[in-house]
Amino acid sequence: MESVGGSLLESIEPESMPENAFERLFDRLVGAAEKMDELPHEVVRNDSKAVLPQPLRGYLGSDIDGLNWKRLGLGAYQVLIPTGQEGVTARLLRIPEGRAVPEHSHGGLELTLLLAGAFSDSTGLYGRGDFQEADEDLRHHPRAAPGEDCICLAITDAPLQFSSLAVRMVQPWLHI
Repeated sequence: MESVGGSLLESIEPESMPENAFERLFDRLVGAAEKMDELPHEVVRNDSKAVLPQPLRGYLGSDIDGLNWKRLGLGAYQVLIPTGQEGVTARLLRIPEGRAVPEHSHGGLELTLLLAGAFSDSTGLYGRGDFQEADEDLRHHPRAAPGEDCICLAITDAPLQFSSLAVRMVQPWLHI
């Protein structure tokens, strides 16, 4: 694409610009900035008690307490987040402190951002703000740390592959 773009640029005839082109452009930019100042601005508060960061909280319309959590079993809950991409699933997970997610591997990539609490698995301990990238080479059994429920944003591009036959049987109804 860069080669095509370069060839197109080389084939165009140069065009002369008026002497006052820069001043006209600057005047237009200043005028646009003045119009922006006249528009009402929404004030986004930095709510230090919020678990979800902006813009995720704004996209979902609420912080974690106002969301419609769906039960997964063993006390865990999820909120599915529309992605608009076939095969890509985004979800918030809420795993009670001290509880484990059933052992699983991945059919593709799983990206996890910790928003509250912590969890540990064979790769280490992850706390608020930490990020884990897992692929088909990782089989793990994440466990929420004691003290606080683990809330995370997980994005996958393929279904999880659970070790337990019982979990695999209910997996289609859980959408995980």
